[in-house]
Amino acid sequence: MPNETEIKLRIRDKKAFLRALRKMGTKVRAGQPARVHEANTIFDTPDGGLAKHGQLLRIRTETPVAGRQNKGKKPKQRVVLTFKSPAAGAVTPGKYKVRDEIEMEIADAATLGKIFLGLGLKGWFRYEKFRTTHLLPASARWAKGLLIELDETPIGTFVELEGPPEAIDRAAALLGFSRRDYILANYLMLHIAECRRRGIEPGDMLFPARH
Repeated sequence: MPNETEIKLRIRDKKAFLRALRKMGTKVRAGQPARVHEANTIFDTPDGGLAKHGQLLRIRTETPVAGRQNKGKKPKQRVVLTFKSPAAGAVTPGKYKVRDEIEMEIADAATLGKIFLGLGLKGWFRYEKFRTTHLLPASARWAKGLLIELDETPIGTFVELEGPPEAIDRAAALLGFSRRDYILANYLMLHIAECRRRGIEPGDMLFPARH
């Protein structure tokens, strides 16, 4: 089963972060839209059976945001089904978020959602974000397999560094972060923490009607 190793970092100054990316020589992934809206729904049993076992079942709909490269064209959506579970023999446990991950593209999110409902699952948490994926040039051999994914969310801006642990550490350092800044929580837990800080009841993590 494919393995996913990642961390999050909170971005408090987006402009400064983007300057640091340019200094590193990163580019938006070739052939891909610069900014993508992601609408996510997490499914689970009524008693949270998947979450209790550290598992996640998610349907994600990705919609490119209109830009110069696709101006005037209807955005082509991509729908992805993801299943994650605790990884066996995690690399440096506690320092990185390590999961086994299976992903596959599907044709219709609504139809699959109905199937899940028929099987006794329910979509119990929805969250959205805008993601831009950056890559380092091929000349930076140390960064092979590293994804730098900038996420704009309703609770703030984050970057996910996904790839080999050594590449994650080096990229984080170049961006001005240390291991003390690493966040291993998922967006659900970060959202709940933010709602508690603001003294409001947690619900779905969604933008206002227009963003």
